[in-house]
Amino acid sequence: MASNKFVTLVTLVMILLPTIAMATDFIVGGDSGWTTGVDYSNWAKDKTFHVGDALVFKYSNPPHNVFKVNGTGFKECVKPTANDQAPLTSGNDRIELKTPGNKWYICTAANHCADLGQKLVITVMDAAPAPAPSSAVRGIIFSGYQVFAAAVVGVFLAVAI
Repeated sequence: MASNKFVTLVTLVMILLPTIAMATDFIVGGDSGWTTGVDYSNWAKDKTFHVGDALVFKYSNPPHNVFKVNGTGFKECVKPTANDQAPLTSGNDRIELKTPGNKWYICTAANHCADLGQKLVITVMDAAPAPAPSSAVRGIIFSGYQVFAAAVVGVFLAVAI
C-alpha cells in the first residue's frame, strides 16, 4: 500500500514540477564579470531577461561599482543625483528584475563607463512562460483548483507514507 502512495506522489510531482517557471541568475559579463574591457552589448544580445530573473554583478571594489541609471544617465555616463538610488559596492551584487522594460547600469569609477564601455543595457520581458509539459502529460490541463487539490493530495500522501 505504501508503494502505491509513493508512485502516486512521484506521479504528482512529475506532473506539477514542469509547470513551475524557474528564474535565472545572469552573471553579468560571464566569466569576466563586471569590469572594463568587456563588450556588454555583445554579452547581453543572445539572452532573454524576464521579470523574476536576476543580474549578478561580480567585481573588485575598489575600483568598480554599479549604478542603476535611466537612459540619459546611461548614454552620458552620468551617475544619479543624491536623491536617487545609492551605488552598489559589495562586489557581488544581485539585482532582481521586478518589472518589464529597459534597465541601464553603469560603473562610475574614473573613465570606466565613458571611455572603457563598462555599462549595460537590457530589456526585461514579462515573466517567463511555464515550460511546455512533457509528452507524458501533454493534453492535461489543470485549473488552479486542480493544482491546489493535487498539492493537498501530495502533502497528504507524503505524510501518510
